Amino acid sequence: MKVFVTGVNGQLGHDVIKLLIQQGFDCVGSGSSEAYRGINDEVALNHYIQLDVSDGAAVKQVLNNYKPDALIHCAAWTNVETAEDDDNYSRVYAINTEGTSNVADACHEIDCKMVYVSTDYVFGENGNEPHKADDVNYAPENVYGKTKLLGELAVKEKLKKYFIVRTSWLYGLNGTNFVKSIINAGKKFGKVFVVDDQIGTPTYSIDLANLLISMIQSDKYGTYHASNEGGYISWYDFACEIYRQVDLKSKVFPVKTADYTCTKVKRPFNSRLDKGKLVENGFAPMPDWKDALQRFLPLINID
Repeated sequence: MKVFVTGVNGQLGHDVIKLLIQQGFDCVGSGSSEAYRGINDEVALNHYIQLDVSDGAAVKQVLNNYKPDALIHCAAWTNVETAEDDDNYSRVYAINTEGTSNVADACHEIDCKMVYVSTDYVFGENGNEPHKADDVNYAPENVYGKTKLLGELAVKEKLKKYFIVRTSWLYGLNGTNFVKSIINAGKKFGKVFVVDDQIGTPTYSIDLANLLISMIQSDKYGTYHASNEGGYISWYDFACEIYRQVDLKSKVFPVKTADYTCTKVKRPFNSRLDKGKLVENGFAPMPDWKDALQRFLPLINID
């Protein structure tokens, strides 16, 4: 099976192609930079090409040349803060919406399965109940969420052989994320303040990557929700568990989103994702989030 992965300079894309290589797949990874930027491991060796997904002609040419059986689309503008800057909007839209549409067009042309990695941010606030995978009560409240939702709609319009996989609170080795940031803050300061009224579940990129690879080997197409198991928690709960596992003595104090003035982005209070559709379609649930965190922490430098 031949697999093409976009966005391998990021957390998830890096782990997807690394696992594909380890599992013996014929695979190629792409990113917008001329050379691979990230952890210097096997991803950088003979499996990387430059591709800007916002260039529709280039996307078609590359995929027509390689002719993958499946494509896992991880490329995205994921910095939700900078996405709100007016100067960046056209580029965010070009990557998250037009880029996804370009990839879907090319996949349709070569009859290739496509996985599109989306986000809980497509729902906005929308109550306190877990969002089901086939819910259409969209209410994105920031540029990132809006452009990712438009990407979803493009995939649904253009393809039948697609997996849309919404995830939340992603962290991994190849990039910046909440886990690394909160540890660094705890080492620098004696106390940190973390919101306790935004509720969801963390997702370890390795666990999600394994799920995506299992998906492309099936024909169980549709929209799914995927994050680690273990129940719904707040960012405050997550920070406390991180500090407990690394034995960091800094104090964590809960604050309300309304009192947290360090961000200009409106984030969803309700990031609860109902993952029941995964099991219904024969996919194994992802491991518990505490277990995932325990496997991740030894990989980073916390001294």
